Amino acid sequence: MQLIINTYGTYVHVKDDMFEIRKPTKESYEKKYFAAHKVSSILISKGAALSTDAIIKAMKFNIDIVVMEHDGMPVGRFWHSRPGSTSKIRKMQLETSMNEKGVEYVVSWVSAKLNNQVGFLKRLKKHRKSKADYLQENIEAIENLKDKLNEISHTDIKEVEGTIRGIEGTAGRYYFSVLSQLLSERYQFNGRSFRPAHDQFNAFLNYAYGIMYSRVEKSLIIAGLDPFVGFMHRDDYNTKSLVFDFIEAYRIYGEVVVFRLFSAKKVNDSHTDEITNGYRLNTEGKNLLLEHFMKYFEEDKIKYKGKNQTRSNALQMDAHRFANELINK
Repeated sequence: MQLIINTYGTYVHVKDDMFEIRKPTKESYEKKYFAAHKVSSILISKGAALSTDAIIKAMKFNIDIVVMEHDGMPVGRFWHSRPGSTSKIRKMQLETSMNEKGVEYVVSWVSAKLNNQVGFLKRLKKHRKSKADYLQENIEAIENLKDKLNEISHTDIKEVEGTIRGIEGTAGRYYFSVLSQLLSERYQFNGRSFRPAHDQFNAFLNYAYGIMYSRVEKSLIIAGLDPFVGFMHRDDYNTKSLVFDFIEAYRIYGEVVVFRLFSAKKVNDSHTDEITNGYRLNTEGKNLLLEHFMKYFEEDKIKYKGKNQTRSNALQMDAHRFANELINK
């Protein structure tokens, strides 16, 4: 299971060889206990506290600890010092980032992102007959961009990076414009906004992406890859560039969950707080999103490689496959 600590004043430590989570209430504390062997990761937001005993126990049980901002963006993690695999994977990762194969990977990741966008819009089209023509128009526009993307062939990512980003950005504008138009007028939004989010939809989406960043980084580390050695984002200083590259095919998970919450009218104004120039999720909003996201990501099954798998397992398998391809295994 995944422990998510996002209530201000919560304290995590070890008692009787178990994790004790002490959550403040109006009069005292609410305590819950979890056996270490049942915990896969701990996500903890600002304003909560973690004892060194809890950190050490987590390291012994290979439990990932991620420290997050209020908007869900991971800012750091505790991870055991043992390498995830041989150094050969990371050497080949660096080499591939600078040759033609690296360009092919970038194109495939962005192409998967656009393909997911098209697939989601097609599913939405089935149940929205009055907007079928509008949806089809945008579906075809994104498909045309995907065709242009798949025509790219070059040995140096720097020579085509601008073209790839341009295609990706244009497709995103089509895609998010459609999602906005399909929401109730109260929650429609004007494109993507980040930190801060200018609207409630983007506040939810940013937090969902933050969760995915953490899960993608963990999957890459387990597979023996270096999250800092990216292919298209590789020149950004102190940035986990491969995470930003690899996540493209999995952003759809957050988009589907957030869109469903809004279209099903499960979101209301009590789930976000207004801040300077925007919005952010409060505890109630985070709990709503996490409940639905974790079920979608960790519990619901999809058909993958001929077997029923959770989306979490599928992500980990993809990371391992990528690592093995780098060393021709």
